[in-house]
Amino acid sequence: MAKKRSRKNKKKKRIRFHRSFFLPFVITLTAAVALGVLALAAHQWIMEPVKTKPADIVRPDHGKETPGTEDEEPAEKEDDAGDEGESDVTEPETVSRYQEVLDDPAYMEENNIYTVEPAQPGRVTMTFAGDILFDDNYAITGTVRSDGDISKGVTPEVIERMQSADIMMLNNEFAYSGRGTPTEDKQFTFRARPETAAYLTDMGVDLVSLANNHAYDYGPTALEDTLDTLRETGIPYVGAGRNIDEARKPVYYIVGDMKIAFVSATQIERLDTPDTKEATETSPGVFRCWNGAKLLETIREAEENSDFVVAYIHWGTENQAELDWAQLKQAPELIAAGADLVIGDHPHCLQPIGVIQGVPVIYSLGNFWFNSKTLDTGMVEVVIDETGIVSYQFVPCLQSGCRTTLLQGAEKERVLAYMRGISEGVRIDEDGFVSW
Repeated sequence: MAKKRSRKNKKKKRIRFHRSFFLPFVITLTAAVALGVLALAAHQWIMEPVKTKPADIVRPDHGKETPGTEDEEPAEKEDDAGDEGESDVTEPETVSRYQEVLDDPAYMEENNIYTVEPAQPGRVTMTFAGDILFDDNYAITGTVRSDGDISKGVTPEVIERMQSADIMMLNNEFAYSGRGTPTEDKQFTFRARPETAAYLTDMGVDLVSLANNHAYDYGPTALEDTLDTLRETGIPYVGAGRNIDEARKPVYYIVGDMKIAFVSATQIERLDTPDTKEATETSPGVFRCWNGAKLLETIREAEENSDFVVAYIHWGTENQAELDWAQLKQAPELIAAGADLVIGDHPHCLQPIGVIQGVPVIYSLGNFWFNSKTLDTGMVEVVIDETGIVSYQFVPCLQSGCRTTLLQGAEKERVLAYMRGISEGVRIDEDGFVSW
């Protein structure tokens, strides 16, 4: 449609483009646009890697991956990342040195090998406690007997510490059975209902020792019931078995890239014909080490097949903090054979922490949750990595009123001061960390 003329009726001038002007103008405009596009692309190529945040940042807490910080949005993936020479290749998972073993469940079962994921990559936390008793005929279970709530006997603060370990071990000093006959003329005989084995799971226990002088209190039938009950509950055991091969066989845990061996044996009773029978080739019993030759051989074998060896030994004199000659004789033998850590129990009281050739020994952890007496007790928490022991901490506790509690403040310092007073060659700081 023709354009309207202005009110003054003046004609607009018509602008005509000569061919000699139009062609250079188009070429110049096209070149300018192309240069602009190229400049923008170059800016994106140079600056984008600087602005983009790392997609995967590994936190030290349990090795979980999270993008950036909690306040930051994860960087979006570029659709044309491949064109820019970048790729979203996922890092391959670390394969354990023991992957071939882990891939063979039948071999693991045959050789008492278990596995657990470490809470902290590259490190393993092991926690140890002393004697427990679940026999309803004794006062200790009075607090939990009505409803089976073990946290009424072992307080939640203690249980939380136990559950936080990668491997938690203690001494199961009784049989799980409703069968058998109590050992004649024995003052104390202990037997618990099989269903109470669930307390172990509730507390976070991963492994128990049966190498003690009460696992056989109701004879071979009750001991075999105990083995069955623990297996059905999913709790590995060491130090007893249906025959001597099973009784002396170590339990192994593969944790990350480390394999840890646990060996357990008892010196008690110190008689040629003890009430607590040693397992034979054809009969059930415990693994005895009053004559320690078999124990030392077992430790040497464990040392050849693992990265770290724990020896958990039932020894010493009841109710005496002083070490007896048999403990002093056998401790260095265990270490010379290859033990990297020695944990002791049986005296029902705390005994010293010592160090032999760079290996720490706590001679007795005492009662953990065992009777109605008021007794100082504690746990030992050991952190290891591929180089050996990273930290060793004594955690003071108290058994009193049929409850075991975690000590704090002045009471904690009182127990630590006691341990400093009886322990030679080590230093114990205000938090219970032991150095030598």
